[in-house]
Amino acid sequence: MADDPQRNFRSAYYEKMGFRGVEEKKSLEILLKDNPLGVVPPHSDSQALVSQYRLQQFEDVSGALRAMRFTHPSTPSTELYLRMHQLESNRLPRRAQLSAPDTEDENFLAVAMAMEEIIDDPVDCYWLIRGFVNQFRIKFGDSIPHLPKSLEHFLSLEDAALLSYLRTIGALPGLPFDLWFRRCFAGGLPESSLQRVWDKVISGSCKILVFVAVEILLSYKIVIMGFNHPEAVHNFLSNLPQENTEAIVTKAIELWHKHCGTPTHAV
Repeated sequence: MADDPQRNFRSAYYEKMGFRGVEEKKSLEILLKDNPLGVVPPHSDSQALVSQYRLQQFEDVSGALRAMRFTHPSTPSTELYLRMHQLESNRLPRRAQLSAPDTEDENFLAVAMAMEEIIDDPVDCYWLIRGFVNQFRIKFGDSIPHLPKSLEHFLSLEDAALLSYLRTIGALPGLPFDLWFRRCFAGGLPESSLQRVWDKVISGSCKILVFVAVEILLSYKIVIMGFNHPEAVHNFLSNLPQENTEAIVTKAIELWHKHCGTPTHAV
């Protein structure tokens, strides 16, 4: 996706004016209206017709799943979205082979649950989940495996002692990397904070995920260094207190700017 100079300028301008966090309260909703996920057709004259087609496709696919008895009227919406995505991507298993969701499916469900808290309309919600997951996989799939090493690098610059402690107790391999880097913090941050992170991801950068993770570690350094076992570190970081996340995301964005200059949404 091409960079958006207007958006970059706007974010930088608001931050310089001291409005960090305020302008991003509805950032994801505003960004989605700008159509970075390709959900809305570029020509306004086509939007009503395309919306009608997408509603029809939603009804056809969900109806097919009901006819095949993969879903029923009481199926949770997130499971419906998962089965629709599997069907459309030729990954729908045989009914006789249905099993517990694998890691990829769990990641999809986490994103779906978070998106459902942000977007009210189920049709729009599905298309946005689909667009977000597909774009993230295509654009950043090759980068994701390298993000843990990137986290170590930036944490060494910010707090070498904390990094050393995590290595000493063997906690580094057990950090919740799937939650942070494959689910984009869906299920780990409240939606108000998550929107600010996803705003940057959708705009074209997955490195913001690294800086959010670094800032989480820095913010809870005292707590983390009180643990002696990697499992305790993992459990705490997978279930963070929710009251301090806005400040964490704000500081993470500051770190992003500190280490990357004025980011142009490069990975």
